[in-house]
Amino acid sequence: PAVGQQSPAPTWEEARGESREQEGGSSPEGPSGGSQEEGSPLGAPQGVPGTGAEPPRVEPPGREADFYCVKWINWKGERTPVITQSENGPCPLLAIINILLLQWKVKLPPQKEVITAEELMAHLGNCILATQPRDTSEALQLNFQQNINDTMTVLPKLSTGLDVNVRFTGVSDFEYTPECIVFDLLNIPLYHGWLVDPQSPEQVQAVGKLSYNQLVEKIITCKQASDSSLVSEGLVAEQFLESTASQLTFHGLCELTARAREGELGVFFRNNHFSTMIKHKGHLYLLVTDQGFLQEEGVVWESLHSVDGDSCFCDTEFHLSHALGKQGATAAPPDHQRQQRQVDQDYMVALSLQQGQDPPSVLSDLELARQLQHEEYQQHHPHPPPQQLPAQAGGRVAGERRQRQKPDLDCTLL
Repeated sequence: PAVGQQSPAPTWEEARGESREQEGGSSPEGPSGGSQEEGSPLGAPQGVPGTGAEPPRVEPPGREADFYCVKWINWKGERTPVITQSENGPCPLLAIINILLLQWKVKLPPQKEVITAEELMAHLGNCILATQPRDTSEALQLNFQQNINDTMTVLPKLSTGLDVNVRFTGVSDFEYTPECIVFDLLNIPLYHGWLVDPQSPEQVQAVGKLSYNQLVEKIITCKQASDSSLVSEGLVAEQFLESTASQLTFHGLCELTARAREGELGVFFRNNHFSTMIKHKGHLYLLVTDQGFLQEEGVVWESLHSVDGDSCFCDTEFHLSHALGKQGATAAPPDHQRQQRQVDQDYMVALSLQQGQDPPSVLSDLELARQLQHEEYQQHHPHPPPQQLPAQAGGRVAGERRQRQKPDLDCTLL
């Protein structure tokens, strides 16, 4: 369309066809290959295709996983679809499209039960085209067209996996790659929780502002160095990666909870997987997209409150799910339950201290919250839960709590 005249927005299929004609077979520079390597936390870019390569198409390669079941939930008083998946893979497409569904920017027919990846791509593409600036200046329109062309290259990777490279300095810190443009255009925040604890000077020095890929290269280089100080620094960096293999640290969880805005929907990256995340009343939750819960309307969100994967399921209003009570309470031994409750309690205290709240009032609020959860627990379990340990019995987290009482030790970006 002419720059000086606002014309009706084209459909995604029309834009895709025009883009392929304009590109003429060339690919923009940047990482390609899409998915991360199995068994590694993050995959390195796989290289740049040759200039004579056929331009990528929006449709991902056909396979059974291209068909997704639709789960309908009551979200904020409206019947809303959520896309589920049958296998736990790196699928940022679902994380993004579920945000658009929960924001009602994408709507499906009321009786829709199955949807294809191609349909999801079309919905996503139309949402991206809707971000076209109203300003008709030539510079903005050309920039938008370039963004659309870049997005065309990235979209096929959404159903397999994106090349994202975290930095350990902040929950929103990633090495910028072309893949990030989709999140930017849709104004969807991308988070992770793999941070270095600022109270560990050795790790801060060893990791610095490096990305994951850069840190791995540094470890290899330091191991081969003749300087003993470099060797030691490489060992510290390697120990950090090994001790945080879950890709979520205590400091990262604190920072993530503090940085996310109340009611905000975003994408959370961890362990090669992308999840839809929301912050509700100061707590973080991940959208449950496992197809095994397709018929469980009471299982919608999963809490994100510990670094070891311990969590509980909640319904659409963030109440403890009854379905979990039938299975999850006896899954862990009493000792583990007591330890986990202590870790969670120390986490809440540390987070409150970090945000500048007064410890005595935090403890009273925490006790009230725990009493409410205890009452809800007893409603669904005939036997009483294990006795709770006193707050003074905390281990590593309690130690961090004492250190964080200093007002100038808030989480900082390096």
